[in-house]
Amino acid sequence: MITVQKINSNTFKVTVEQGTTTTHTVTVEPSFYEKLTDKCVKPEELVKQSFVFLLERESNTSILRSFDLSVISQYFPEYEETIRGMLK
Repeated sequence: MITVQKINSNTFKVTVEQGTTTTHTVTVEPSFYEKLTDKCVKPEELVKQSFVFLLERESNTSILRSFDLSVISQYFPEYEETIRGMLK
């Protein structure tokens, strides 16, 4: 289970309960959010779906504990294209 809690306008606390429970702090720059979503979904949904994307590729214990959402593309080049499709 993935729970996303808004800390402030750009920062979210994500808890992943999957075997071992992990907690992650994720930042989302407004320009990156707009680029991926055209503001059609809430930032919380972008963060949640990004974790769905990550969990399809690695365990929650392998996900960085603190990161900016834009770094996912450095590890998974298909991220931006895939997440746009997941959000439609």
